[in-house]
Amino acid sequence: MKLSTVIPSLLYIFPITFGASPDPGKFEQYYARSRLGPLQLDDSSYDDITAKPRDYYAAVILTAMEARFGCELCRDFQPEFDLIARSWNKGNKPDDTKLLFGTLDFNNGKSVFQKLMLQTAPVLLVFPPTTGPYARIDDSPLRFDFSGPISAEQVYAWINRNLPDGPKPQLVRPINYMRIVSGVTILMGVVTLFTVLSPYVLPVVRNRNIWAAFSLIAILLFTSGHMFNHIRKVPYVAGDGRGGISYFAGGFSNQFGMETQIIAAIYAVLSFSAIALAMKVPRIADNKSQQVAVVIWGAVLLGTYSFLLSVFRVKNGGYPFFLPPF
Repeated sequence: MKLSTVIPSLLYIFPITFGASPDPGKFEQYYARSRLGPLQLDDSSYDDITAKPRDYYAAVILTAMEARFGCELCRDFQPEFDLIARSWNKGNKPDDTKLLFGTLDFNNGKSVFQKLMLQTAPVLLVFPPTTGPYARIDDSPLRFDFSGPISAEQVYAWINRNLPDGPKPQLVRPINYMRIVSGVTILMGVVTLFTVLSPYVLPVVRNRNIWAAFSLIAILLFTSGHMFNHIRKVPYVAGDGRGGISYFAGGFSNQFGMETQIIAAIYAVLSFSAIALAMKVPRIADNKSQQVAVVIWGAVLLGTYSFLLSVFRVKNGGYPFFLPPF
């Protein structure tokens, strides 16, 4: 066989064979530069780090950090992505699991954005290895789209699910000393304020009458249907069909806002009448005045309860009982 025939054949075969082997020093070169955080990429370094063949994983976030792009999510998540990269690089991991982290900003990678036809940011791409024990048949990058605020824990868990099984470094957040100092300062301020104001505040807090008033108001609001009005968004009043106004809605599953206030006022009058008869009237020293007070408060109690029964008959037309004078 002639050499002129053999040499072209060898040149045709051997470049393909040699081209299928990844550069053994590429990962170590980039990994040494990413100890403090993700690599800052541009068009050429992005193409180099994602070029085939590769025997490592590459997680690249494509972002737009400048304020003129209005990507608030990009600026919020970038510290979280830096935390992911630092946690992975500093943690203990299997030697055969190689992973690089990189950041490609739009200003430095316009051609990459155009090639990928990206209209939004940020976008996270994870490139699997094309050679080695973890190579995949489908070597297309895995894509994580951001639909809203995402924490580092969520993205880190997603990345780990797409890596080989085995121990992974833990995501470690640095201690926020400023938050600790702020919390201690606020706590000391609250303790100091409480110490200074306690002689004036404690008598008010310990006053039984104040607590009784608050409790009674809360009971009247909730038993009269105040929460029902907020949940159902009921009308305040309604027409009666004859040109007038209806303050009470028929049926137990309906009510008006004005109806709730009237019922709360009825309950309040009944409560204060019972409290006056039980606590205030017995303390009146004069017998005649005491008798008059009993008659007055008894009449108020009777009239108010009679009116409550009449309202109940409006809500339920079949109710047969009533109490004079209503």
